Amino acid sequence: MFQKDQFIKACGVAVAEDQKAVRELVAEAVADPAAIIAELGAPTEGGVFVLHGSADLTVINFVWSPCMTLMPHDHNMPACIGIYGGREDNVFWRRRDGDGPEIEAAGADSMGPGQVASLGPDIIHSVANPLTKLTAAIHVYGGDFFDPPEPRKQWDHETLSEAPYDINYVREVFAQAQLRFDAGLAAGT
Repeated sequence: MFQKDQFIKACGVAVAEDQKAVRELVAEAVADPAAIIAELGAPTEGGVFVLHGSADLTVINFVWSPCMTLMPHDHNMPACIGIYGGREDNVFWRRRDGDGPEIEAAGADSMGPGQVASLGPDIIHSVANPLTKLTAAIHVYGGDFFDPPEPRKQWDHETLSEAPYDINYVREVFAQAQLRFDAGLAAGT
């Protein structure tokens, strides 16, 4: 049975061990989506819901609004993503040399409930919820997601040019996606 405080404590131990230990812990948690929902509540809106934050561990309940996308970004720390509702599509990017965009697509993965992805500290990815319903995921980071020792980066969706990571912009992306979803509900679509 998923219990937030026990999960966070176990994540602290697992992060100190290795990424495999974190992945196993997250996989065990998302194997029972109903238990997560019983503990955290059913997602009702998109957003970045911090469950724990410290210098060596951040645990976030990300809820993606329907049909939203988040620009390419890095973490500069190990991350583990476990889906407990909906679908999360990831495009993985790599830096490129020469003229043109600074990054290029290098692969993709589509995850549903019970699936887990481990991301190394150098991974660049963008995220999309392709569904017309909320997607919910537990993300575990091996560091301070909001104030990492090495500054994070994000890339513009259209130009793929690099900029410093801006958490306020990310929160605005979530807020705007939620407004679009709410407007669609109000319009009956």
